[in-house]
Amino acid sequence: MSKKTLVLGASLKADRYSNIAVNRLRQKNHDVVAFGLKQGEVKDVVIDTNLKAYEDLDTITLYLNPKHQEAYYDYILDLRPKRVIFNPGTENPELYKILRANNIEFEVACTLVLLATNQY
Repeated sequence: MSKKTLVLGASLKADRYSNIAVNRLRQKNHDVVAFGLKQGEVKDVVIDTNLKAYEDLDTITLYLNPKHQEAYYDYILDLRPKRVIFNPGTENPELYKILRANNIEFEVACTLVLLATNQY
């Protein structure tokens, strides 16, 4: 089952985990949208540099350190995803509380591991 996913903090650099995640999500046939600082394309996914009101998101997978996440709190809440994945290095107890208060599930996990073990 495809889970529409926003990769928040996407990179054009092939060695970045966010870039690898876009590729692996597409390999598993998930619908992927991406936001990053530099516009471009990874696989068949355009990286947007403007925040868009994506519809019907299942998951937001974070690749932003906690200091940079704060600017996106309202955006994340407005998108109303079913869950947010905090990849290694993105753990943020402040955002956990905000998500919990808004009935949005979250996981502290690695998207790449979840995909590799069919737990995504």
